[in-house]
Amino acid sequence: MIHHVQVTCPPGAEDEQRAFYTGVLGWTELPKPPLLAARGGCWFAVPGGGEIHVSVEDDFRPARKAHPAFVVDVTAVAESVAAAGHPVVWADPAEIPGRLRFHTFDAAGNRVEFLAHAGN
Repeated sequence: MIHHVQVTCPPGAEDEQRAFYTGVLGWTELPKPPLLAARGGCWFAVPGGGEIHVSVEDDFRPARKAHPAFVVDVTAVAESVAAAGHPVVWADPAEIPGRLRFHTFDAAGNRVEFLAHAGN
């Protein structure tokens, strides 16, 4: 099991990231240890296990190709993402047969993928 994946955001963008990961996705924010909290950023629990850590990067550039992918109720997540005004870009089902999936971008512009359980 992966413990966490890390994405970055520009300085001062934590609230926008919270709005995406907690507001749009409904994921719980986790407290950061005090020494790490001083650096900024925020952490979130991924339903089903693991975490996503958002760290502040001074020379930030969004990850447009590299990305984390999460197994979720893909239809429900796509509806939440679209309702919040984020793009929902469905992948060609022939690419990975048996896996309905889409990608979007978090509030900082990082690519994030969501996919259904195998066979869905």
